[in-house]
Amino acid sequence: MSQEYIAIFMFALMMLMLFTGQRVFGAIGAVATIAALALWGTGGQDITFSAAMKLMKWYPLLTLPMFIFMGYVLSESRLADDLYRMFHVWMGPVNGGLAIGTIGLMVLVSAMNGLSVAGMAIGATIALPELLRRGYDKTMVTGVIQAGSSLGILVPPSVVLVLYAMIARQPVGQLWLAGILPGLLMAGLFVLYIWIRCRIQPELGPAMEDAHEVPWSEKLRLLGAGALPLIIFAAMMVPFVNGWTSLVESSAIGALTALLVSVIKRRMSWKIFEDCTKQTLAISCMFMWIILAALGFGAVFDGLGAVKAIDNLFTDQLGLSPWMILILMQLSFIVMGTFLDDTAMLVIVAPLYVPLVGALGFDLIWYGVLYTITTQIAYMTPPFGYNLFLMRAMAPPEITLKDIYGSIGPFVCVMVLALIIIMVFPEIALWLPGYVYGN
Repeated sequence: MSQEYIAIFMFALMMLMLFTGQRVFGAIGAVATIAALALWGTGGQDITFSAAMKLMKWYPLLTLPMFIFMGYVLSESRLADDLYRMFHVWMGPVNGGLAIGTIGLMVLVSAMNGLSVAGMAIGATIALPELLRRGYDKTMVTGVIQAGSSLGILVPPSVVLVLYAMIARQPVGQLWLAGILPGLLMAGLFVLYIWIRCRIQPELGPAMEDAHEVPWSEKLRLLGAGALPLIIFAAMMVPFVNGWTSLVESSAIGALTALLVSVIKRRMSWKIFEDCTKQTLAISCMFMWIILAALGFGAVFDGLGAVKAIDNLFTDQLGLSPWMILILMQLSFIVMGTFLDDTAMLVIVAPLYVPLVGALGFDLIWYGVLYTITTQIAYMTPPFGYNLFLMRAMAPPEITLKDIYGSIGPFVCVMVLALIIIMVFPEIALWLPGYVYGN
């Protein structure tokens, strides 16, 4: 059997196992192990051992539990409450202002945790009930929460970009910096859409009259709450960008800063600390198993020479241009996103896509941003978008599945526009890491 057919068979078998409901790491790891033993006999077992050693030796992987712990501390200790109150009193007098403030809240929350799930939890439990109580259109605000929470996997410290860095062998710091301007661009497009929509249809986002009644002393106090995520972000990034600390040391500083702030504000208890620690351990172990399986799968693909064969198929036999191949890759992410989460999508296709992107002459830092944005779009794409079901699980009873599905259309269009802008103007993603690192 030719290399191409073996590669296709491996990919098809893995997808079949995923459709049967198997765990992601189990499906990927099993296919890799079976293929290695079938192709190279008992010597194939060295592939998984080598992947495990590579995982254990990859020092930046220690950042994962740090950022996950930081996200859970900020979420479970309800430190975001004051942030939302700040946006309420400052943005409330504007039509749609509270929805715009929700996007601002999501950007700041993303800068504190790097997980979209944490943003969704905060938005659904803090912002959504208040928006509904204030008479905002439930369909629009449901889309606002979902779109805003997706920023968590793009704005640093993004856990997804750490995983991409591991698999693509790219510097985490450059990927984080590459995500900043695209993340702010997307948030700005969300805000612009909400503002224009509520100017045309004021009934969708009525102005908050009581926001004028808040004294200036309270407004200034709440403005200080907005500095909280900036302090945590600066505590992590400034030493790292200046070369004073390593990536792992910076992640530890961020986690300790979040914990210290929650203690100072008297939002931390032993029960919350225990819950955060347990959830961090569970999520970190899941990520490590998935990365281990992905490394094994990628090693088998490399051994087969499948990437070179597929590159030859696309460019020589089918005559596709590099840009056409790149667009097909992004479309495949959207299709897979209807039934897989971002981590699963990355580890399934990374052994194929990442080397192919490099072979086609594209920048892998830039592609990491494209992958992340496409993942955000896939999260919100029916019929089985990941964020759709997260919202259904967290939303109040008056928000129906029909409302959730009907809310995402305009925001998906905005995200597609942002993706096109980043593809046409790569410097939006590459300028900041190039400026900081002198590339």
